[in-house]
Amino acid sequence: MNEESAGSSRESSRTVSSNDKKSHDQETAPPIKAQVVGWPPIRSYRKNCLQAKKLEAEAAGLYVKVSMDGAPYLRKIDLKVYKGYPELLKALEEMFKFKAGKYSEREGYNGSEHVPTYEDKDGDWMLVGDVPWDMFISSCKRLRIMKESEARGLGCAV
Repeated sequence: MNEESAGSSRESSRTVSSNDKKSHDQETAPPIKAQVVGWPPIRSYRKNCLQAKKLEAEAAGLYVKVSMDGAPYLRKIDLKVYKGYPELLKALEEMFKFKAGKYSEREGYNGSEHVPTYEDKDGDWMLVGDVPWDMFISSCKRLRIMKESEARGLGCAV
């Protein structure tokens, strides 16, 4: 009888171990489900708070970094503070202690060692003043005051 009971216990242990393996495989590899869009749900209070913060950030200002060749520091300015190019250039001249010269569409900036340029959304560097003010504000990512020798080729005859 001992042999029979020992043999049956071996068989039962084999079936238990095979059942354990099957259940273990099912636990580790659950079926892949696509994530539902908008899940987990966000409470309306949180949603309203996030929208209010977005609106505040947009209304707060349009900040861009300003760098000057040879200056060891950067500045950040709000473009919405200025009404047009003359105010912006005056502020940059006072901030970085340089003279921009006079701008003309044909010749760019004349009589200056430094030329104010900006990078637009496409990554192109252009002279400040080449486009209307509203377009400049919407497309400007950052400003850079370059040396005149580096800015050749950006304007028509610079």
